[in-house]
Amino acid sequence: MIVDAHQHFWQLSRGDYGWLTPDLAPLYRDFLPDDLQPILARNGVDATILVQAAPTMAETEFLLRLADENPFVLGVVGWVDFAAPPAAADIARLAAHPKLVGLRPMIQDIPDDDWMLGSNLTPAFDAMIELDLTFDALVLPRHLPRLGQLLSRHPNLRTVIDHGAKPDIAASQFDKWANEIAAIAEESSAYCKLSGLLTEAGDTWTKADVAPYVNHLFASFGPERLVWGSDWPVLTLASDYDAWFDLAASFVPNALARDAIFGTNALDSYRVPRDVWQQRSR
Repeated sequence: MIVDAHQHFWQLSRGDYGWLTPDLAPLYRDFLPDDLQPILARNGVDATILVQAAPTMAETEFLLRLADENPFVLGVVGWVDFAAPPAAADIARLAAHPKLVGLRPMIQDIPDDDWMLGSNLTPAFDAMIELDLTFDALVLPRHLPRLGQLLSRHPNLRTVIDHGAKPDIAASQFDKWANEIAAIAEESSAYCKLSGLLTEAGDTWTKADVAPYVNHLFASFGPERLVWGSDWPVLTLASDYDAWFDLAASFVPNALARDAIFGTNALDSYRVPRDVWQQRSR
């Protein structure tokens, strides 16, 4: 089975997508399960992890309802205000839903680069560890030193770094990002998503532009800790689903690595129960 470990749905009328404006014309419409299912079928993708796109618990509850209605969604990565006093209770309430597999504060949009290191967030991180939830780290290259500190502080926090930490491929910014992402790979047990890279490369990307970054992620995390995701529909700003699926697969060295990166690593990184997986594979 093949899993897309990073995709989004949204419905504009809900009104809580602050980043989603008419300036992003290709994305400024509803994207819902009926839009994605034919694409999954065409590429032989069996299941997905659905990731939040708005910093509200209302959106998380909306995504959980969509997950209940669409069996191909194995799990939801939602959102909670980690800095709010009731954060631990909010996390526990959402985690009562069997398809809530992780949480993602939108760190890339937070002005304070040190936000993730605030002591006021400790109860939220502790609750995630206790409830066996995955932390999706939506960070930029400048956040990597802080992320390393955070993971050192919480070594039992199961973590997936989104989009390879978004290296600036379009500007050929490589060395600093490469050193810092490699340090996190070596010093923590974090997984890393092979996703979002074409958007960072821009709409004139070539395989040669992307290859050094993908190859470095392979060298740093190995096929055991890389997780493929489409980042659809954000992906459509730079490419289409089929092209990214084929390009990512072209970097995978063998069938065993492909099974891991395009499937079982998603299960492991999000602790999707094996009985759920087996039911989807029948």
